[in-house]
Amino acid sequence: MSDNINQVQTMAEMVAKGESPEVLFWVGCAGSFDDRYKKVTIAFIKILNKVGISFAVLGEEETCTGDPARRAGNEFLFQMQAVANIQVLDGYGVKKIVTACPHCFNTIKNEYPELGGNYEVIHHSTYLQQLINEGKVGLKGGGEFKGKKITYHDSCYLGRSNNIYEAPREVLQALDAELVEMKRCRTKGLCCGAGGAQMFKDAEPGSKEINTERTEEAIETGANIIASACPFCMTMMRDGVKTKEKEESVEVLDLAELIAKNEGL
Repeated sequence: MSDNINQVQTMAEMVAKGESPEVLFWVGCAGSFDDRYKKVTIAFIKILNKVGISFAVLGEEETCTGDPARRAGNEFLFQMQAVANIQVLDGYGVKKIVTACPHCFNTIKNEYPELGGNYEVIHHSTYLQQLINEGKVGLKGGGEFKGKKITYHDSCYLGRSNNIYEAPREVLQALDAELVEMKRCRTKGLCCGAGGAQMFKDAEPGSKEINTERTEEAIETGANIIASACPFCMTMMRDGVKTKEKEESVEVLDLAELIAKNEGL
């Protein structure tokens, strides 16, 4: 199993063998290039391989969805990037896409159709919930997180934009841990501070960074772990934890990492 647990095939490799995957895993820029979020990509791949899901990635044929370009106001660049991706996806006849990035999820699901790209797009939190409900991921009590407190930070692109609030929480409740909510959660959740391309620029003048404010709310819950489901949120919350000098006592982990650790992967 250990030989196959990290195995990944590209769409080109599968098509060359006359095969078609059940789902395309859209890795995203963060999942490909950000050293911290690469670990989330690996954790999710291990889960997919363990449960026997037939999947593929685009590899070097995958480019940015165009989300940051559109948020920053460069509509021309967004459309260039989107159309290029749609041509690649349609060339392979892709129907179903799963991604661990809410920004990629929202863009492909809600913004690609206007340019002719129509796909079934699932965020990995919903996909993990489905695997748990189907009994494919068997979470056992007394696992690594027994007795730990976990708080979940709502990603804006999952919650506000796509009304996905319960799936991530159901995944966390499958762990043998205590889920504690922040004062502002679900529909009233506070943004991590990265949205609208803010991630890539200096903050406007103000009294406090948004990610610091949000991290304080997470720390107030007494949680040992801040669970996130977004690379942008993870970066901002990790920076907040460093700012508050709580790295020794508070960890920021993605849902896929939590499941993989609990499964011993």
